[in-house]
Amino acid sequence: MFASASIGVDKPFKAGHFIVFNDIAGTIEYIGLKTTRIRSLSGEQILCSNTKLLQQTIHNYSRMSERRVVFSLAISFRTPVEKARELPPLIKQAVEAVENTRFDRAHLLMFDDYALRYEVVYYVLSADYNLYMDIQQAINFSLLEELSNRNIKFAMPVRALEFLDEVPLPKGHEFNQMAAMSSDEPTSRPNEGSRKA
Repeated sequence: MFASASIGVDKPFKAGHFIVFNDIAGTIEYIGLKTTRIRSLSGEQILCSNTKLLQQTIHNYSRMSERRVVFSLAISFRTPVEKARELPPLIKQAVEAVENTRFDRAHLLMFDDYALRYEVVYYVLSADYNLYMDIQQAINFSLLEELSNRNIKFAMPVRALEFLDEVPLPKGHEFNQMAAMSSDEPTSRPNEGSRKA
């Protein structure tokens, strides 16, 4: 009863809110005197004690005014410097072209073993998760098209081997001489020398 009253007074969430706690994520369907019903992302209904629920750290995503998004982009390590410099303003343009976004930054973050890795930060001006996914998809398609037009390749995990000293292989008669020397070597069988006549 006390937990239910606390939810009613403090209003940490209400029906329709999307919350996350521990490994559970879902939408509040009903808040009762003793329990709260949550509809998970996979569809099943989760019944949670109000007392235990209030003991958790609850993330209420429905109360967000905007969503901060961070994603990375990796291009081939062989990309020329001139083209690599084009990416930050290109990414900014791709983000700002989509409604309900606010661009923050785009930087060449690090040199991976096989890639130039960029980090991008922007904001979705809504808490709606589906809208966020639509916006991210639109940005991804825009970047895919722009990189293709500029012949900038995405990074792929590869490893290059460089042989510093070349060892020449035997040729012609040299190879035949080595083979002949190998066939002339005496061979012996185990215990052959210890046999008695």
